[in-house]
Amino acid sequence: MSEPAATYERDGHVATITYNRPEALNAVNGEMRDALDSAWTKFREDDDAWVGIVTGNGRAFCAGADLKDGKGSTGTWPGSFWEWPTITTFESGMEIWKPTIAAVNGPCIGYGLTAVLACDFVLASDRATFGYPEVKIGVATIVGALRLPKHVSMPDALELLLTGDSIDAERAREIGLAWRVHEHELLMGEAHELASRLCQGAPLAVRATNEMAHRGLDLPWTDAVRMGEAMRRVVGQSEDATEGGRARAEKRPPKWKAL
Repeated sequence: MSEPAATYERDGHVATITYNRPEALNAVNGEMRDALDSAWTKFREDDDAWVGIVTGNGRAFCAGADLKDGKGSTGTWPGSFWEWPTITTFESGMEIWKPTIAAVNGPCIGYGLTAVLACDFVLASDRATFGYPEVKIGVATIVGALRLPKHVSMPDALELLLTGDSIDAERAREIGLAWRVHEHELLMGEAHELASRLCQGAPLAVRATNEMAHRGLDLPWTDAVRMGEAMRRVVGQSEDATEGGRARAEKRPPKWKAL
C-alpha cells in the first residue's frame, strides 16, 4: 500500500503535516490536494493538537501545482460551473487559529508559498527558496497576491509576483517573508522547540489571541475591541482559566485541558 500524498502525525500536542510526494518535489496533484485538505481538517478538529508544523518530505517543501494535474491540484466539485466553493483549503483561507509553523526545508513555490503565508511563523532552511513563477507560464497568482502584501512591502511582493523570479532564504528573511533562517539540519529541531514554547500557554487563550491578532488588522478599531472583549470573556469562563489562576496561586505549572 502506497503512502498518502500528505501525512498527519501528532506527538503530544504538536501535529506535523508533511507534503509527501518527494519524487515529484511535493508538487500538488489531485491526490495530494485531497490528502492535504484531510490533514488540515484533522488538525483543526483534533482537540489534543494545539500547534501545527507543516514541512516537506525530501529536498523540496512544495513545488507548487503539478502541471500534469492542474485541475486536481485546485480541487474538484461536482455540479459546479462558476460557483466553485472558494475557502476550501488551508491556502485559500480555511480558518484555523491554532498556531501554525512552516518549516520550509527547500524550494517553496506557488501553492507551497501560499500555504507558508497562511502560517503564523515561517522558519526557513538555508537551502530554502521562495517564488511565484505562475506569470512565466501565463497564469495569474490570486490568493498569493492577496496574502503576500500583508507580509512584505508592496514592491517586494510585486517583485516576486510579477517577475516570477525566486529568492533565497536570506533574502526572504531580509524582506520579512521568513521569520528566521536555520542551518538545514537544525530546522525541524528549531520548529519543534518553538512548538513546545507555544504549548506553554492555555490553548483556548492562545487561539483567541491569535485570531484577534489576525482579524484585528482588517477590522475598524471599535469593532475589533468589542469582538476581542467578547472573546476574552468567553475564554475567561473556561476550565483552563480557572486552572491558570489556581496554578499561579499554588506556584506550580498549570495543567491545561483545552476546555
